[in-house]
Amino acid sequence: MKKTIITVATTGAWPKKKDNPNVPMTPAEIAADVYECWKHGAAVCHLHMRDDEGNGTMDVNKFRETVALIRAYKDCDIILNLTTSGDLNATDETRQLHLRELKPEFASYDCGSMNWQHTTLFLNPPHFLEALGQTMLESGVKPEIEAFDPGMIYNAGYYLKKGILKAPLHFQMCMGAAGGIKASTKNLVFMKSVMDEVAPGSTWSCFGVGASAMEMLYATVALGGHLRVGMEDNVMYSKGVLAESNAQFVTRARRIIEEYGNKVATSAEAREILGV
Repeated sequence: MKKTIITVATTGAWPKKKDNPNVPMTPAEIAADVYECWKHGAAVCHLHMRDDEGNGTMDVNKFRETVALIRAYKDCDIILNLTTSGDLNATDETRQLHLRELKPEFASYDCGSMNWQHTTLFLNPPHFLEALGQTMLESGVKPEIEAFDPGMIYNAGYYLKKGILKAPLHFQMCMGAAGGIKASTKNLVFMKSVMDEVAPGSTWSCFGVGASAMEMLYATVALGGHLRVGMEDNVMYSKGVLAESNAQFVTRARRIIEEYGNKVATSAEAREILGV
């Protein structure tokens, strides 16, 4: 049976308690949430931090505390995937400091700049991507290449040829974010075809923002990819219904995977699949 990895993106940088009171915000809430999701089948957790006012932050102290709390669950072997883009006002240094100290197995590598939510700029210029790639190589952190449009996949191919990224690559297809590619099955097939052209042999995962979530879930499983779910991407479980927890999303993803005929990968199996 094919094994499919579930990543849970618990918090993100924008949703707050006013959007959904079940969004975990503090290190203790995030750690407890991650543990619950792991018990329901999540093999990877993608982590953002919040400051004391609930805003996205790259504060290394918040990452340090949260990672320590997760690792305190001695039976939990979930793969840690730390963001490098949790605060649009962060510096190049603060976006990398936690990687050098904590050395997670995974971290996000947003492979290009874009207009973000039609309101601001999400900047990942070449000098930063080269520095971030070097930091990841030196720290033993595997990049999760977040691609919001096909150009970011081609950028990854350039950095692969340059030696800043090392094969096999792992991509996260980010579908439906305002400013990026629209979420549709047709577009996902195209994104995957670009990946297969640029970096054959890569692994990949996908999520859809908001109303596109279910189409992307089903299409990803059918196309052989892995899944990302969680309140970073959706605070609604269905139309008009707030999500009760991130574990609720994980449970649904598990059901879809198993009903398709695949098996949900454990964290140990995910490490083997992803090469971390």
